[in-house]
Amino acid sequence: MIDLLKDLWAFMRVRKKFWLAPIIVLLLLLGTLIVFTEGSALAPLIYTVF
Repeated sequence: MIDLLKDLWAFMRVRKKFWLAPIIVLLLLLGTLIVFTEGSALAPLIYTVF
């Protein structure tokens, strides 16, 4: 996993694609939100929002 992050950072640095960083962070946050709220009482709220 660390190698993937290093490669991704090197790609963004070399190709000057720093605009990808906020998109990747947002996708990771949404993914963790869905995983952690899957079995909780917040699940119906999350699914109605999305």
